[in-house]
Amino acid sequence: MEAVTDNLDLYWSGFLRSLGICLWGMVGSLTLGTVIAACRVSPSPALQAFGTGWVTVVRNCPLTIVLFFMAFGLPELGINFSYYVFGVAGLVIYTSAFVCEALRAGINSVAVGQAEAARAIGLTFTQSLSTIVLPQAFRSSVPPVGSVLIAMFKNSAVVGAFGIGGDLYSLSGRLTSSQGLAYVPVLTGVAIGYLVITLSAGALLGLIERKVAIAR
Repeated sequence: MEAVTDNLDLYWSGFLRSLGICLWGMVGSLTLGTVIAACRVSPSPALQAFGTGWVTVVRNCPLTIVLFFMAFGLPELGINFSYYVFGVAGLVIYTSAFVCEALRAGINSVAVGQAEAARAIGLTFTQSLSTIVLPQAFRSSVPPVGSVLIAMFKNSAVVGAFGIGGDLYSLSGRLTSSQGLAYVPVLTGVAIGYLVITLSAGALLGLIERKVAIAR
C-alpha cells in the first residue's frame, strides 16, 4: 500500500474534487428533479408532457451517452464550458429523472384530501404543492431518493472518465500510467475514497430517515 501512503496528498485532493462533484450533483439533481416532478403532477397538459418526456428519454439513456452528448455534442452546437461543468451537468440531468420519479411516488402518497382542502381555501396549485404536498412528499421519499443519491455518488466516477481532471478516477490513471505504479494498490485507494463518500452519505441519510420517522 505504499502507492497510497506515498501519495496521500494526491489522494486527498482527488477525494475533495470527487466530493465536490457529488455535492454539486446532489444539489442540482434534487432541485431539477423536484421541478420535473412538479411538472409531472401539474394540471397543465404541456407541463405534464414535458415532464413525462424528460423522464422517458433521460431515464432510458445510459449515463455515458448523456455525458458524451454534454461533452462532445454541445460544443458542436456552439455551447462551450469546461469538462467539469459538462460532467456535473450531465450527472445532474441523468439523476434528476430518477429523483423525479421517487418524488412523484411521494407526492402520490399524500392524501388527495390535502390538495382538495388547499384548493377550498383558495390556494393555487403552486402554493398547494410547495407548502402542503411537497413537505409531506419529501418525508415519505427519503429512502428512495437516498438510494438514488447513493447511486449518483458512485456514478460520479464515470464523470471522471471525461477528462475533468483532479478527481479520484483521474488520479488512478495518472498514478498507473505516468508513474508506473501497480494497479491493485492504486485502485484500492480510489475504492476506499469512494467508500468513505458513499458510506458517510448512507449514514447521514439513515439518520435523516429516522428523524423523519419520529416526526411523523
